[in-house]
Parts: sequence; structure tokens; C-alpha cells
Amino acid sequence: MQSRPFTYLFYIQYLGTGYHGWQKQTGVKTIQGTLEKAFRFILGHGDFTILGASRTDAGVSCNRGAFELFLKHVIAADLLDSVNAVLPSDIRLLEVQSVPLHFNIIQDVAYKEYHYHFAFGEKFHPFAAANLAYFAGYPDIGLMKAGAKLFEGKHNFQSYCSIDKVSDDYFREIMVADIIQDINAGLGLIPKEAFTFKVKGKGFLRYQIRKMITALIELGLGNLSLKEIEQSLKKPELRNIPIHAPANGLVLNNIQFLSLDKE
Repeated sequence: MQSRPFTYLFYIQYLGTGYHGWQKQTGVKTIQGTLEKAFRFILGHGDFTILGASRTDAGVSCNRGAFELFLKHVIAADLLDSVNAVLPSDIRLLEVQSVPLHFNIIQDVAYKEYHYHFAFGEKFHPFAAANLAYFAGYPDIGLMKAGAKLFEGKHNFQSYCSIDKVSDDYFREIMVADIIQDINAGLGLIPKEAFTFKVKGKGFLRYQIRKMITALIELGLGNLSLKEIEQSLKKPELRNIPIHAPANGLVLNNIQFLSLDKE
């Protein structure tokens, strides 16, 4: 029998620049560790479990992520507001709902949508750098858009993951890969030459998106060809993208789950 039979799905936002990623680790500040501290304070005990839908890396932010809270008792109606009141200003809980025990926050993901925000040209104001990466030069955005489309579909992304990632399955399916102008381009401190690399899929390898945007930047600057990107997906043993782009540009923008009404 489930020892903590009451399960709740929380949606969350956070600015990741001040954290060493999602997963709790000894001696460093993490999103999970900060959440657990806040819940212990409000609940008055530590008899609960928090399980995240996505383990973002150090410096990566989140616009709408999710985690499960497992408890032995029903939560108070004002729990979300109470926890928000003690969380730091760079973390916010958006909403909460009760979910059935068969719900699996890992397996029941329909898709995750990540955005990588970047700009080039004249270097922008440092205050804009929380979620905007800078690249020197003037890449060809049209060529980058063409390159992004090569990532769509199911491919072997061994060339686009951490070199210490050992897996039996490097295949991932990309539903959408596109480059668009950033919705805030030209507003406030965001420069006009600001863009967003949108990627949607059920799951990703570590550093995969940050290596994908690195390849696209290199493509736009003329240091890589469309044929080489295409070949990297067919014969990954011939090429590894050695550098992953800075973490500050990456945001987990949204996560969507399969129906919670399954019998």
C-alpha cells in the first residue's frame, strides 16, 4: 500500500541563475532543496516527498514546470499561498491540483517545450542577461532556421549530449524546432536582434538543447554546414558538438501531461 496516498501536482516558475539546478545536492542551493525547506516550514514536518518532472541544470530557468508532492494527509486549501509567502522571490508556485495515484509525472509527459533566448550584434545591457545569452558576430538567421528544421523528427542525438552521458538509447523525437524573433525584442533592455530557439519533445538528453543551439550558431556564422548537421544526426560517431551554449539562455517554457482522467 502506498505510504503517502495523497498526491498533488504543482506548477512552478523560477529564475535559475542563482541555483545549482533542480536536483537537491549537498552543500549547494538548488530548486528542490529550497522547495523542501519551505514545505517543511509550512507543513510542520518532513514526512513528504517531492518529485520533479524535469531536472534542469545549473543556471537554467523555468516558466512553467511541474513537480509532485506525496503526503499522508490532505493539504490545506491555502497551502500554495502559504508556501509562496516563504519562498524566495525567484521561485513562485502557480497552481496545484490533486492527481490520482496512477499518475506518473515522468512517464505521463506529453511534451516539454524549451526556449533558448539569444541575441547578437552589439552587446546588450548586463541586466538583460538573466534569460538572454549573447553571441558575438552576425549569424545568418535564415540559415539557422533551415538548420533547426533538420532536428525535427526522430534522430540519434549522441553528438548533442554530455560526453559523460552513457546510454543505450540516444534517440529522441523532436516535434518542433524553430527560430523566431523574441517576443520582447526591442522592448526595455532586450535588443532588437533577439531571437528564441523553440524546441518541443517528450524528453531530452543532458545538454542536448544547448548543443543544438551551439551547432545552429556555428551554422549561422559559416563554421558549419547544413550537410554536416544532417550527417551528425545520421552518423553521430563522426562528430561531437564539444561546447554547450551558456545556461542562462535556456528556459523550460511549458510542460504538458497526458490526460489525467485515465482509468
